[in-house]
Amino acid sequence: MTHETTRRTVLLATGATSVAALVAACGGGGDDSGSESTSSPTGEGATSGPGGGVLANIDEIPVGGGKIFKDEKVVVTQPEQGRFKAFSAICTHQHCLVGSVSDGTINCPCHGSKFKIADGAVAHGPATRPLPAEQITVEGNSIRMT
Repeated sequence: MTHETTRRTVLLATGATSVAALVAACGGGGDDSGSESTSSPTGEGATSGPGGGVLANIDEIPVGGGKIFKDEKVVVTQPEQGRFKAFSAICTHQHCLVGSVSDGTINCPCHGSKFKIADGAVAHGPATRPLPAEQITVEGNSIRMT
């Protein structure tokens, strides 16, 4: 029996490959693979991880803004001079890693959700739940996870 490649076979194979690629690109699962952050872990001499390592120096967090720490999956903000807050960097909508902090909001690149830097509350959907708070301490010029 010989197998001929028909137009239908080619179209079905192409369609299945396209759907697989689309599903992989969009995610939809609980992981954040494929998400990117515009910020990286802090620079010179800082350590992080379990045990309350240093995330950043206070001068790395702009007033009215913040910085995303991709490896720790946390975003640290400074809504007012000298007042620091930290939140999960995982969007509560589809679990993407947030991508930027600007104009008083923490912004998710996946579907456009925005969260307020002062309390993590939803400023713009589709997310309906705030970003969970994370615990930090400020010791001298250092911000540490607790």
